[in-house]
Amino acid sequence: MTTMSPSITSALAATYKRAPMEFVRGEGVELIDADGKRYLDFVAGIAVNALGYGDAGLAAAMQGAIESGMVHVSNLYRTAPGEALAEALVAKSFADRVFFCNSGGEANEGAFKFARRWARGQGGTAKHEIFSLRGAFHGRLFGTVAATDRPAYRLPFRPLAGGISILERDLTEIRAAIQSETTAAVIVEPVQGEGGVRVLDAGFLRELRALTTERNILLIFDEIQCGYGRTGSFFAYEQSGVIPDILTVAKPMAGGLPMGAILMRAEVADALQPGEHGTTFGGGPSLASVALHVLERLSDPTLLASVTENGAWFGAQLRALAERHPKVRSVRGVGYMWGVDVTDPAKEVIGRALDLGLLLVSAGEHTLRILPPLVTMRDDLARGLALIERALG
Repeated sequence: MTTMSPSITSALAATYKRAPMEFVRGEGVELIDADGKRYLDFVAGIAVNALGYGDAGLAAAMQGAIESGMVHVSNLYRTAPGEALAEALVAKSFADRVFFCNSGGEANEGAFKFARRWARGQGGTAKHEIFSLRGAFHGRLFGTVAATDRPAYRLPFRPLAGGISILERDLTEIRAAIQSETTAAVIVEPVQGEGGVRVLDAGFLRELRALTTERNILLIFDEIQCGYGRTGSFFAYEQSGVIPDILTVAKPMAGGLPMGAILMRAEVADALQPGEHGTTFGGGPSLASVALHVLERLSDPTLLASVTENGAWFGAQLRALAERHPKVRSVRGVGYMWGVDVTDPAKEVIGRALDLGLLLVSAGEHTLRILPPLVTMRDDLARGLALIERALG
């Protein structure tokens, strides 16, 4: 069975246990290693490569961005691509303003700053607390790791940022903890990714929205993994009808290039004054022009309908697998984002799948996470299902 190694080369910091093969190119929904072996990709760069590999439109957008001769000019100056991308995101969402950055962790970290700055104007320094929910993953920076429910990520770096706590996914506990005078914001993933692919109930989200509105507390939706078409709607919040005050996106935004964004209401954005937050690379013309192409592709109604229909079929097949296979305990998900709880350690199943030519990732010690590119068609989904069943043993 394939074993994982800390790194491909000793010059890399050993922060990841890397698989031993070296990928050299990609085609469609497959990656190809240095020996020519093909792997069906059900990871998509952890929900980044929504358009798969070798996409002609994405390649043309990237080439055009480079040929402009203006990769970076800094946010001291205006550029058309960044402004056009912000306007497109506003047009497709609840938001009035957009702040661009480089990653999901930075987007959430920035969202915390926007929330606290707004809250200070509402209730002074006492109104600063930020709460996340059990099972959350919001990043690995000091603010975001304090909101991330993974002890292994948190313990080595204590003390963490203060004023950030994790609550159970229970409205009674939430109602007792969040207070108008002390709470700035609550952050949630409509679909928790790292926490086991848990789709938060729409009724729960509606009650949480009502509670935060009543107590003058911001509601932040982290759609870094579940947004941009992965659930079958462009934004995951559309499926519940619950509108947040702030929303963060990143992963697939620029087709694999590093980009994130904070979308927010004008009242929140206007709380920060010039100079109180910033970014060197965020929203640069080159990445923004590529991201505009990706936004147009991933918000296309035909693609979203395909994710919805094929995702429903895929979920039904996974549930049928759970009924007939003793090693599958439960299945959760929506669209092209699924979690499968298994009796074997997830890393063992992932290793066997790797040998068979299928890429999977975990979401906990006993949960397989399935994140195919959004362009994956039903025949490849069926091929992946067959390989998952073989990998289960």
